[in-house]
Amino acid sequence: MSKLVRAHLSVALVQILYSANFSIAKQIMPALVQPYGFIVLRVLPSALFFFAASYFVKKENILRGDLLRIVACAVTGVAVNQLLFFKGLNLTVPINGALIMTTNPILVMLFAALFLKEKISLIKVAGIFSGLTGAIALILFGKKFSFDSAGTLGDFYIFLNSVSFALFMIIAKPLMKKYHPLTITKWMFFFGSFMVLPFGFNDVNSIEWHQFTTASWLALAFVVVGVTFVAYLLNVIALRELSPAVVSGYIYLQPVFAALFSMIFAEGKPNLLHLICAVLIFTGVYLISKKDLKEKSKVNTD
Repeated sequence: MSKLVRAHLSVALVQILYSANFSIAKQIMPALVQPYGFIVLRVLPSALFFFAASYFVKKENILRGDLLRIVACAVTGVAVNQLLFFKGLNLTVPINGALIMTTNPILVMLFAALFLKEKISLIKVAGIFSGLTGAIALILFGKKFSFDSAGTLGDFYIFLNSVSFALFMIIAKPLMKKYHPLTITKWMFFFGSFMVLPFGFNDVNSIEWHQFTTASWLALAFVVVGVTFVAYLLNVIALRELSPAVVSGYIYLQPVFAALFSMIFAEGKPNLLHLICAVLIFTGVYLISKKDLKEKSKVNTD
């Protein structure tokens, strides 16, 4: 198996893990673990795993001027990102969450234009409008709830999580060019651990561990080890061979797999609105990445 094929398989597996997370995490949340407690159980052990894994790569010293940027990455990519995601997932359904997360590349492009001064063509503007229309329609009308319903609030948290992660990608971009991904990741989770602990300490302390069944422990292990540690490592493998644009493009597998896992766990099935919103979002993504696709096609034919 070539390195390129292995990279594609790695990033595809990452999206499958993320998609399963929407349904599997809900098997023990909030019945056994509250959302913020779940985040602490995910971030703290993962920080230890990343530090252990970093011993197998060349040691790098972080320049003092980059520390503040790493802290910002911890805020947007670990603390705020995870707090909003699990809080939102606790209130909404997996299909909605997966579809809303596909707005992330659209948001990345918007922030890149604002902060990195990257140009946006009319076609890309149309793509932004299409994608955000799909996400907003899903948030407001997905379950026929009112504006103050718990489900709608959960959808909104997921969307804010997508905003936070988009900001993280913009902030982290210069760092990824200077340091090994594991170097950045371990320090992100180190600082992030201190940020999430105050929110979830009481929730962790109140967990009644004796109520955990074998299935509960497996679900917890899947989220902590699979969705966090393994998924990040697979992303690192993929980034060695593929461009960030290609890796991020795999996020659009999430709605498909999330829908399948949702049906497996009997948490809800896709309906016409989900299909319409998905078409709007995917159309937006296609319009945004149209130029990149042409350039990749040209490279492949040369």
